[in-house]
Amino acid sequence: MRFLALLLLTAGAASAGEYALLANGARMHVERHEIEGTRVRLFNGTGYIEMPATTVTGFEIEEPAPVEAAPAPPPEPVAVKTPAPTPSPTELADAAADKYFLPRSLVRSVMAAESGFQADAVSPKGAIGLMQLMPQTAQDLGADPHDPAQNVDAGVRYLRDLLNKYDGGLWHALAAYNAGPAAVDKYHGVPPYRETIDYINRIGRAYQAGQAAADTDQQRQLTKSSPSAPPAAPQTAMR
Repeated sequence: MRFLALLLLTAGAASAGEYALLANGARMHVERHEIEGTRVRLFNGTGYIEMPATTVTGFEIEEPAPVEAAPAPPPEPVAVKTPAPTPSPTELADAAADKYFLPRSLVRSVMAAESGFQADAVSPKGAIGLMQLMPQTAQDLGADPHDPAQNVDAGVRYLRDLLNKYDGGLWHALAAYNAGPAAVDKYHGVPPYRETIDYINRIGRAYQAGQAAADTDQQRQLTKSSPSAPPAAPQTAMR
């Protein structure tokens, strides 16, 4: 009677898929079933099987097949920031020269005389880096002398200030850069130190050669664009 009550409750019900549990212990997969009186119809495809309800002991709903998870998308490539290339000593020199409105060839000549373009150069007197800043001078200028960019920026700024102090007098400024402003002020010009005289002569020759090459290149470029263009005027007085 319990079975018949169960069948009556499920009569006319439809299921997308189920198993009919037969009295002989077998299980039959069907799409759905219908119960009419003492008969049960088991539908599969376009047809059905009809049998006495007593031959079916119950029904089990078919568990849906587990849905396979979609494969995870491959991880997006992580953008690796390429570090900016470290500027060369000459690039640092040119950038500082442009910043402080000095001839590039002059700044390069001073750097060559001071350190030979060696960022880790340290003099016997304790001058540091590309522009050979003394620790106290670097401190006064607010720069880390061991950082090439700060070293060059501070050194060129100091050279510009010396040129302003001596009204554009290049020899005076170079002598002060080498021997200190106190020595130049004491002798009212280039002090009679062999090292300082050799220093400013060496830079002077290199600067004049570099400036001549730069002027020639500039004139060549001007000639290409405007044959009547006048040559550029010199920028720094030498005295």
